[in-house]
Amino acid sequence: MTRQPGTVRIRRVYEDPSDDDGVRLLVDRLWPRGLAKTRARLDEWPKALTPSTELRRWYHGPDGEFGEFRRRYEQELAEPPAADALRKLRAVVADRPVTLLTASRDVDTSHAEVLREILTDPDPDAPAG
Repeated sequence: MTRQPGTVRIRRVYEDPSDDDGVRLLVDRLWPRGLAKTRARLDEWPKALTPSTELRRWYHGPDGEFGEFRRRYEQELAEPPAADALRKLRAVVADRPVTLLTASRDVDTSHAEVLREILTDPDPDAPAG
């Protein structure tokens, strides 16, 4: 089954690549433990789109909460160079299917989910929320 342009999905980077992944992007700042680069079959690793080290540490610390993480991450994505990288990625999504790859165990409350929602928003200039 071939996915259509405009579709963005999230997969764990440890899963075997699929023929219908489209463009495969690692969206983690750190390289996943124990994964050979050849096995990952990445098309790109846009580190500008990953949460800052400070934000990642805060979120995984004792005070981390997903709603606040989302707000802070969206603020980071609005600043250069992340905003430029996001603009380029939106153009790719419009042309081809994209798979966001992450080592996160809980993708539903991860930065990859926030990024997927931003990329699939039909009105990216509307206020978040």
